[in-house]
Amino acid sequence: MAKMQAGDRLVMVGDSITDAGRERPQGRAPYGLGNGYAALTHAMLTVEHSELAIEVRNMGIGGDTSRHISQRWQTGVMALKPQWISLMIGVNDVWRKFDHPESPELHVPLPVYQDILRTLVASTVAEVQGFLLISPFVLDLDRSDPMRTMVDEYRQSMKEIARDFSLPFYDTQEMFDGWMRDHHTPSLSPDRVHPTLFGHYLLARGLMATIAAADWL
Repeated sequence: MAKMQAGDRLVMVGDSITDAGRERPQGRAPYGLGNGYAALTHAMLTVEHSELAIEVRNMGIGGDTSRHISQRWQTGVMALKPQWISLMIGVNDVWRKFDHPESPELHVPLPVYQDILRTLVASTVAEVQGFLLISPFVLDLDRSDPMRTMVDEYRQSMKEIARDFSLPFYDTQEMFDGWMRDHHTPSLSPDRVHPTLFGHYLLARGLMATIAAADWL
C-alpha cells in the first residue's frame, strides 16, 4: 500500500460542498481552499503531518453532477498531476430530479451515474497512488423521504464501485446519521445538503480517519 510522500499533491474534486467558495481557477493553500472540509483537511494534514508538506488543491465546482465531473476530469483534475484524489459527487445527480423536475436533461439516472463513476475510476487508478470515494449525503434521518431514498441508492452504488476496485470509501451518510440521532439537523445544514462549519468539520475529521484507515499516512 502506497503512503503519502513529502510534497505529494492531493486533488479534492466535487460539487458545491467541496467548492465552499474556493479560489479560481484552482483552490490553493493558504487562502484559496474555500471555507469547507477541503480547507479543514489541509489544516489537519499540515498540523498533524507537517513533515510531509502535502499540497492540497480544491477543484470542487458548485452545481456539478457526475456528468460535469466526467467532462472536466482530464483538464481539471488529471492535468494537475495528482498523486492522490478524493471525489465526492452524487447529491446533485439526485437533487436535480427534485428542484428541476421539468428538466430531464439535467437529471442523472442511477445507471448513468454508475457508468460514469466506473469509467472515471477505471481510467484513473493506474495513474495515481490513491483514489478515495466520498459518498453523497442528505441530512435527513427519514429513510422514507424520497430524496433520502435516492441518495441512499446512489451512495450504495458508489460503495460497490469502491469495493470492486479496492478503493477506500468514506460513507458520509453513515457518519452524519450517527450525529443526527443526538443533534438537531440545523446544526449541520440549513438545507439538508450544504454543511455548516460544524458539518464541514465532521466531514474533514471523518475524511482524515478514512485516509488513516487506508494506510495512506
